[in-house]
Amino acid sequence: MFTETPPLQPIVPAYHLEILSGAQLDQLQSATLEILEQVGVHCPSTKALGIYAEHGGEVDFERQVVRLPAQLVMEAMAHAPRHYTLGARQPAFDLRLDGTALYCATDGCGVETIDFTTRQRRPSRKDDIANMARVADYLSAIGFYWPMVSAQDFPETAPLHELEAAFNNTVKHVQSETVMGEWAAGYALEMARVLARNAEDLRQRPPLSLLVCAIAPLAQDKEGLESALVFAQAGLPVGFMSMVNTGSTAPATLAGTLVTGDAEIVSALVLMQMAFPGAPVFHSLMPGIMHPRTGAYLGSAWEGTLLYAAGVELAHRWGVPTLAGVFGTDALTPGWQSAGDAASSLMLCALAGAETGAGLGLVESCTLLYPEAVVLDADIYQRVRIEAGGLDTSPQALALEVIKQVGPRGHYLAHKHTRAHLRQRQFSELASQPAAQGGFRDPVEVARQKTEWILANHHPQPLEPVQQAELQHILAAAEREVTH
Repeated sequence: MFTETPPLQPIVPAYHLEILSGAQLDQLQSATLEILEQVGVHCPSTKALGIYAEHGGEVDFERQVVRLPAQLVMEAMAHAPRHYTLGARQPAFDLRLDGTALYCATDGCGVETIDFTTRQRRPSRKDDIANMARVADYLSAIGFYWPMVSAQDFPETAPLHELEAAFNNTVKHVQSETVMGEWAAGYALEMARVLARNAEDLRQRPPLSLLVCAIAPLAQDKEGLESALVFAQAGLPVGFMSMVNTGSTAPATLAGTLVTGDAEIVSALVLMQMAFPGAPVFHSLMPGIMHPRTGAYLGSAWEGTLLYAAGVELAHRWGVPTLAGVFGTDALTPGWQSAGDAASSLMLCALAGAETGAGLGLVESCTLLYPEAVVLDADIYQRVRIEAGGLDTSPQALALEVIKQVGPRGHYLAHKHTRAHLRQRQFSELASQPAAQGGFRDPVEVARQKTEWILANHHPQPLEPVQQAELQHILAAAEREVTH
C-alpha cells in the first residue's frame, strides 16, 4: 500500500524585483567575456579541450587552459534553451521551467546526520537518503529532490546508490550533485532510462538532471565536465555551479566575485553547447564570503544573499534558467540564524525570477543533516510563497458592503463574509501551537514530531517491480566492475 503525494505548491511571484540595472548587467556580462577571452579557464579534461579546440577555442594543451573569444561564447550560448521541463515519475510533478514559478529542492552533499532515532551525530548512510526522500515527497514546498547526504556505506558506488534510494522513495524529479566521471554517468544514465521507459520521454521529461561544481578560481573539474557531456548527449539537463569565495578565490568585491564565478559557469555552458547544441543547461552562482578575521567560508553572509539574487539575473542575461542559492546556512543547529538566512535568500531570489533553488534541510554550511530542518525550512517556504503571491484587491476582497453593514464599533465575528473568508487565511503549522502547560510549543519540537509522523505514515507510490529489479541489476553491474 502507498499514500498519495500531496500536490506541489510552487512560489508564483505577483511582482518582480530588479537587483541589477540593465547597464550593470551589461557591465558584468562584458567583464565575463573579457575574462574568458583574455585570461581563460583551466580545463584538465583532454576530451573537453578537444571539443573547445574543434569549435574555435584557443587551447593551450600543455597548460590545459582554454580562452574563448567573445563572439564564440555568444554564438554558443545562443543555442541554449531558455525553457524546458524537469520530468518526474508522475506527470503531475513535472516542473516546467518557463519563468513563471520557483521550485525548490532539498540541500545536498552532506556528510553527517543527526540520527533519526538516537539523535546522535554520525556519518551519513544510504537509508538517510531514502528516509529524507520520503519526507521531501510529502512536503508540498519541495519540487524536486537532491540526495541530501552521501551514501558512505557504499564508498565506491555511492552516487549510484544515492540515485537508487531517491528513485525508490519519491515520485518527484531527482537531481544529482555527485555523479562524476564517464563511468558513473553511464550507469546513472541507464538508471534514468529505467524510469523514462523510452528515448523520447528521456529527452522531453527527463527524470534525472546533474549539477557540477567548478573549481575556483577559473577552473573546471575533469570528472564533472565528462559526466556532464554524457548527460547532455542524452538530453538530460546539466548545470554548473560556482562557489567562489569573496576574498580568497575571488576578488574582495561583490562585482569581482560575480564576474569570476560567472566566467567559470559560462565556460562550461559553452562547452555543452559546442558539443551538443540545444542541450538543456542551467546556471548556478552560489558564492561565499571569507570572514576577514578567521578565513572561514561563510555561505550565508549578509551580502551573500544579494550575490545569489544577482546570479539569477546573470543567468537570465545569458538566456538560461537558474538554480538559485536559497536556504543555505552556516548555523550549527536549526533556529534563529538558519531561519533568517532562509527567508532572506528565498524571498530575494523568488522576486528576482529564479526558476529553481536548492538548500532545504542542512546546517553547518551544508554539511550536517537535521531531519526536522527540512520541515522547518518548508514552513518558511510557505510563508514566502504567500507573501510573494501578492494581495487580492477584488470587490469581494475589499468587502466594502460588509464594512458598511457592520459600521462603527461593530464586529465581524458573526458575519457570513467572515465565515466564508477567514478559513482561507493560511497559518504556520509549526508556530503558535498551544502547549499543554500554556503558551506555545517550540516550533523545532513540533517540526521534529511532524518529521517522525511523515516517516511513520507516508509511503510514496513505489516503482514497478520490474523497474526496481532493473535498478538493482544496474547497481550490481557497477559493483562488479568496481570490484574487478
